[in-house]
Amino acid sequence: MSAPPLRRVALFILFSLCLTLTLGFGLPVLLNYFAMLCGLPEASVAECIVGVYLFFVVYIAMPPIPRGSVKPEGKAVFISGCDTGFGFALAKYLHKLGFTVFAGCFLKEKGGDGAKELEELHSDRMKVVQLDVCSDDQVAQAAEFVRSNLEYPERGLWAVVNNAGVSTFGDVEFTSMETYKQVSEVNLWGTIRVTKALLPLVRKAKGRVVNVASMYGRMGNAMRSSYCVSKYGVEAFSDCLRYEMKPWEVKVILIEPGNFVSATGIMNRDSVAATADKLWSEATPGVQEDYGKVNFEQRVAVLRSYCTCGPKDMSPVINDIADAVQSRRPFARYNPADMHWWIRVQVMTHLPAAISDWLYF
Repeated sequence: MSAPPLRRVALFILFSLCLTLTLGFGLPVLLNYFAMLCGLPEASVAECIVGVYLFFVVYIAMPPIPRGSVKPEGKAVFISGCDTGFGFALAKYLHKLGFTVFAGCFLKEKGGDGAKELEELHSDRMKVVQLDVCSDDQVAQAAEFVRSNLEYPERGLWAVVNNAGVSTFGDVEFTSMETYKQVSEVNLWGTIRVTKALLPLVRKAKGRVVNVASMYGRMGNAMRSSYCVSKYGVEAFSDCLRYEMKPWEVKVILIEPGNFVSATGIMNRDSVAATADKLWSEATPGVQEDYGKVNFEQRVAVLRSYCTCGPKDMSPVINDIADAVQSRRPFARYNPADMHWWIRVQVMTHLPAAISDWLYF
């Protein structure tokens, strides 16, 4: 349930008051302390506040600091989940930049539209591969195909982008164990399976592994436990791999998109309705009685609105993934998301749970 509006207003007023007091009293003391350490003269309160706001404005307004780019010529990238959505758009974009792209498509052998369109580019730098990330055999075959078709095998594989993913919803008591397993099999174990198969080639190239997680890999939400569990796992796996790959000079990068459901079509109103009918029909009579059909339908309505309220332009995500692949000094995490989702992630990951729970649930 959402927090009452008055509670939210009161909390934001309190937060604003605390921020004002901090800026007015605490911050000048802190800044003057650092100025003293640097041998600079003491500044007034007004000068301190103006300086902080000036830094903030410059930080927001200025373009990203150049971090250098690698030349795409002779470099190959493997991308999973290229039938639709981010993967399909990314495959075309990186190909346009000059990379050789191995596009893993789940529906290639079934004549999927995405695979067909990529093949119709008729380019030596676009190689479409059959790939079910849940299949050990198909992943192994795809890895062997990459090894056999690299233009410069001695250079290895520059990047792996683990993009393949599925999404669903449901309260814990409505979600079957089979659903938990299926979602994690694609989102988490698929990511690990593909990474392990291609990591030796990436190490040879001193390249990078780019894993598409989610804002739900950093924070939970009601009715999204199966998805959150899988994406939290991707975050943990990526962090651990980043530590291990540092001696090999391999970058491991996380992409944490906000709500781009409208852009990707990973969920839509029809699929939400079908999933909701299945959840209700398979729930035990006791669970149906305790939750109530009206309450259940209200919660599903929130999910339906979620499918249409996000941006329809996926370019922020594509640009961030491309930067992770191409930059000489990529960030460890990218957060392409609307500002209100970015703020929510920061609140839920940095403030005490009592405050974030009170604000959002």
